[in-house]
Amino acid sequence: MAGIGTNIIGRGISLALACLALGSAAATSPLGDGIGTWRTEPGVSPPSYALTEPIESDLNVDTVVLVCSETLRGRVIELNLYLSEPGFLVPHGADPRWLKDDPSIEIVVDGRTFRADLLFAEGYVIVADGADHRQPLLSTALLDALQYGRTMVLRFDLLQEGAGREARFDSELVVDLRVGQAAVAAVRRCVTAGAFEATR
Repeated sequence: MAGIGTNIIGRGISLALACLALGSAAATSPLGDGIGTWRTEPGVSPPSYALTEPIESDLNVDTVVLVCSETLRGRVIELNLYLSEPGFLVPHGADPRWLKDDPSIEIVVDGRTFRADLLFAEGYVIVADGADHRQPLLSTALLDALQYGRTMVLRFDLLQEGAGREARFDSELVVDLRVGQAAVAAVRRCVTAGAFEATR
């Protein structure tokens, strides 16, 4: 699992700190501090990120972050998974020695499936269903699904199945989108704001 830290441009330390302190950001849903609440970057309009916690998960993922990332060609949106402890993305109770060299993932939003890739960095994992000049990103179709959807399920095939066994998904993570629609829309405005600034 190779790191890709050098491929990500303009990632500030404030994002990592925000992921470790959910309570410090402004809530974007009426659910208060409950699990599933989405929060956006405080004091910034449009915000450069929105984050939440999974409502269900059997992986060592603490925080799910939608982030507007600056690149040499403009701004893109990524989906980042921050781990609850240093190490590898792994299902609860699984031995990291059984992790695949080529893990896979699919994203399901309200029954619609998107094929995606996993890219590994120190302390977090990037999920992307598209790329622009090797920069991972989320496609417009997937972003539309996230903004107007109800539930996102990330299904992972991380572990070796053993000789003669077919590949299968061995873990999953569920995110409530209903309370995050405004947050997703706000982060998407970060991309268009960057395009406007570049033309001035």
